[in-house]
Amino acid sequence: MSDFVIRAATVSDAPAIVSLLKELAGFEKLLDHFTLNEEQAVRDMFGAACHCELAFFESEPVGIATWFWTYKSFRAVKGLYLEDLYVKPAYRGRGLGRQFLARLAEKARAAHGLMEWRVLDWNKPAIAFYEGLGARLVPEWVDCRLEGAALERLS
Repeated sequence: MSDFVIRAATVSDAPAIVSLLKELAGFEKLLDHFTLNEEQAVRDMFGAACHCELAFFESEPVGIATWFWTYKSFRAVKGLYLEDLYVKPAYRGRGLGRQFLARLAEKARAAHGLMEWRVLDWNKPAIAFYEGLGARLVPEWVDCRLEGAALERLS
């Protein structure tokens, strides 16, 4: 039996969502890019842009996973894309990350799909954890991003 309860986030969880994602941004050294507020979380985190799962220890929010559906046209398969996975440091090593991934894997299996995500190349503990689950790093694909002025110039 797990000490944690994982459930889909609700609108009343907006403060916890923002707080946990801000902690993740700090961990990833991306606080200067963090702009999410509670209003945006309510707007986006309940199916409009993505979905959000929260983990609780007793009544304290201690982990978060955000995800959305994708589609692989060549393979004709639905994909569950894990955007964020974060467990507060005091709760790591207790199986919560695995529980989050198992919960999301169940959704991907139900859709006859797959699961994918990114990991920062310097996050060696996370890479080892994911590889230990059987995940394969995909070096032949490079992320691309168009934003800001470059996005505005493309017309």
